[in-house]
Amino acid sequence: MLTMVVHGPGPFDCGDVERLLSSAGDMRIIVAGVMGRTAAEESGLPCECCGVPPSEVLARLDGPVFLLNRGKTPVSGRVFGEVVAGRLGRGLVHVECTPGIVYCWNGGDTALAAHLAANLGYTVERGRAPPPVVGGHVREVRGCAPGEPVFVNGTVIGEATAETVVLREKGDTVEAVSGLRVKPHGLEKLARSGSVSLARAWCKSGQIRQRPPAQGGKARGKGCVVVLDHCGHRFYDLLAPDTCGVLAIGDDTTAVAGHIAGHLGIPVLGVTDGDRDGVVGGTFPAGSVVLAVTRGRDDEVGLDIARTVPDGETWWGEWVDGALGTVEGRAEIALDLR
Repeated sequence: MLTMVVHGPGPFDCGDVERLLSSAGDMRIIVAGVMGRTAAEESGLPCECCGVPPSEVLARLDGPVFLLNRGKTPVSGRVFGEVVAGRLGRGLVHVECTPGIVYCWNGGDTALAAHLAANLGYTVERGRAPPPVVGGHVREVRGCAPGEPVFVNGTVIGEATAETVVLREKGDTVEAVSGLRVKPHGLEKLARSGSVSLARAWCKSGQIRQRPPAQGGKARGKGCVVVLDHCGHRFYDLLAPDTCGVLAIGDDTTAVAGHIAGHLGIPVLGVTDGDRDGVVGGTFPAGSVVLAVTRGRDDEVGLDIARTVPDGETWWGEWVDGALGTVEGRAEIALDLR
């Protein structure tokens, strides 16, 4: 059976997946990434979801397979496919919906590319994608729009000032060479996450998702609290059936957690310090509270709250009330949906 690997929420939100299913017939659908999973679940289509990069998903698959993506611009879409194909190290068919092109990278299956292009009314282009430079210390993030947030491994490290952002490894961390208005706190968070290899890092720019989530059902009230400390991209990895709420530490983590939790109907206690980078829309489910830190940083206040999270089950509302008391005078309530 033909397998479609979908990257990101765009192909679901814009109807590209449904178009392919109706025109090209039944196929297996595998979703890569976090926000793509949220959009896939909202679509109601039968999908398999995993939290690993597309190149890793594709490397595990045999038989006819292609990658589906909708880049924010034709350039960023092509660059994305080139990076994935280079990491994959073999032929790849890549359907890029923004310009309406099916790319055949590195001698990919031309018959499959022609079949998909005919069904979609797209054109076919061939291209060569070089492998990543092992041990390379410089990385270009291409296809940026000035003003967009720039990510490395899920952490916003600054704001793009040019179409190409150039980054360089410096010891165990990363520094900007050009095209980036640096967010020092973001670079500090990235450094705390461990040594970064730019050759293998996940680098991107722009919003993760444009569309607000479809609101989920009623929260369970009692259960376990999940802690997300500057790692919104790990939401699904840490989620459990008995989760009653999420403590999200960090501006971007709070925004991402609120979006996904809204889809699932799980309340969030978010801890922010006011430098949120517009990663996703600010939609939160009932029972959520967002704090704005007035003294110190979200890291410090958030970790103090995290120490109050019980090992076992708790009532969400009661725990939130107690947690707010521990940081009185250091944060104020910016949003209260209790």
